[in-house]
Amino acid sequence: MAEQLILKNLPFIKVLPAWAQDLSYKYCSKTANLYIIHGNIRDFLPNKMLEGEFVFVRIQEFISEVLFGNRDIIAYYDRSSGINFCTPDMQREYLATMAKAYPEEDPEGLLSSDPFKAFNLLEKYFLMNQPKKKRIVLIIDYAETIVPNTDVSRLSEEDRYNLVTLNRWSHDPIFTQGDVSVMLLTENLADINPRLVRSPSTVKVNIPIPDEQVRESFLLFLEREGTLILEPRLNPERMAKITSGLNLMNLNQLAAESFQEGRPITLEYLREKKKEIIENEAIGLLEFIESEHDLSMISGHSFVKKRFKSAARAIKQGRLDVLPMGYLMAGPVGTGKSFMVTAFAGEIGIPIVKFRNFRSKWQGVTESNLEKALNILKAMAPVGVMIDEADAFLGDRDQDGDSGTSNRVFAQIASFMGNTEYRGKIIWFLITCRPDLLPIDLKRQGRAEEHLALFYPEGVEEREDLFQTLVKKLKLRVESISVSDLLRKYRFECSGADLESILIRAKFSAAMNNHVTISRQDLEETMQDFVPPAYPHEIELQNLVAVLECTSREMVPKRFQNLERGKLIEEIRELKTLLGERE
Repeated sequence: MAEQLILKNLPFIKVLPAWAQDLSYKYCSKTANLYIIHGNIRDFLPNKMLEGEFVFVRIQEFISEVLFGNRDIIAYYDRSSGINFCTPDMQREYLATMAKAYPEEDPEGLLSSDPFKAFNLLEKYFLMNQPKKKRIVLIIDYAETIVPNTDVSRLSEEDRYNLVTLNRWSHDPIFTQGDVSVMLLTENLADINPRLVRSPSTVKVNIPIPDEQVRESFLLFLEREGTLILEPRLNPERMAKITSGLNLMNLNQLAAESFQEGRPITLEYLREKKKEIIENEAIGLLEFIESEHDLSMISGHSFVKKRFKSAARAIKQGRLDVLPMGYLMAGPVGTGKSFMVTAFAGEIGIPIVKFRNFRSKWQGVTESNLEKALNILKAMAPVGVMIDEADAFLGDRDQDGDSGTSNRVFAQIASFMGNTEYRGKIIWFLITCRPDLLPIDLKRQGRAEEHLALFYPEGVEEREDLFQTLVKKLKLRVESISVSDLLRKYRFECSGADLESILIRAKFSAAMNNHVTISRQDLEETMQDFVPPAYPHEIELQNLVAVLECTSREMVPKRFQNLERGKLIEEIRELKTLLGERE
């Protein structure tokens, strides 16, 4: 048996976990033979209680011992280990029975890892035991290596045999009447051939990452055993709250490493290790965004800040039911949309992650990557999810040319975003300078419900306020000067990104002149030399489509407030034509 972790007196396991109850109900209904168990299958699972002790084992032992009590026939198979059985007695009985049927085979051949041979032997053995009315369970691990997610035309001869065999077993009445159950284990459901996953004869059961209650109980046990050393600011309850997204093996690893090093776990250490573990688990699909600032570091955009501050207050009061499912952040380039989102995350103190590219040229991998990322998000809640350049990143349901992968991915994301179970727990931020290119499916109510827009500062006062905020953000030392005079002298429509670039260049100029404080001369020379990017038509189009998305007049710059909607749409159409875009 695999390495076991013995936990004493854990109060939280009074009954089977919800997923195990679901599996038990489906099994007892005797309406299915094939089960796909997916999700957190490599974690510790509670086995049974012996004199006040809980044993945590791998999933094969959990299914065998807890759900089926090691009775009758329980067989294991994977490509590496071949055929194995739950107990030595079961294996001896199998070898003795099959040796009579296949006298030319040695024991090694009867425990073959070759699917052709192994499935044929197991089926013969199961049928031979039917008259004995024995309950039979076959557990196949790493099922994605047996029936991979790819088009049937690309399957190897062996994979086709596996797919047909498992499909046949799933609805064969002989198997149902004979009480033969086949359980496939995989981390990602999307890794399994869709013909098997979508079959009405297949039951899918998901094992979730442990919730806060389970994590807290596990940490309390580790503390009682003396292997969990925490700094005074931390206790198991608080640690459980801030370790969302980690499973029990992750927590055990954290505790073991800190115990071996002889140093207590600190908030900083925990934050860094959580970030490292989740990014590793997500195999580069998610990136933690560190937020050192809150909304006080935002200059201007008073309406948007007010909305975010109200949302932050609702979160702190536990009123998640009043929060939008997500936000659409529009506005031209350089207005600080991403920074606004990270500042909001800093305001409410929740982690925020950024979706990275999960697409792959290999069939099935894209869906698998997305499934893994979404499962991690569910476990991390509450969490903010930022998708930059959302119009290009998410695509739409009408994309062609990739065998329908983009359509399926879009539908999967849209469905997940619209699940009201996660309202206030998973907050989406779709950031784009072209909201008109974002499919309406994602912008409608129930998904990105709140549409907010950021625009360039208007007037010298707004630019000066932005300038001073950027000095504070960048931690610069600037000579006491009249910034308004400089901004009036060098008049151009500039974004926050432009002003930040000017300050960075001025800092470089100061360093080259061997002084730390940025002088008026450094700033004036930089501003005189600075040429803002010249994309007037693109910027104007981005302004107009952002105005069109605004759901409040207060957000709209004064120069656009009196523009009629029909006129606005006409101007947008003219600019698109000028830029060579198709409607």
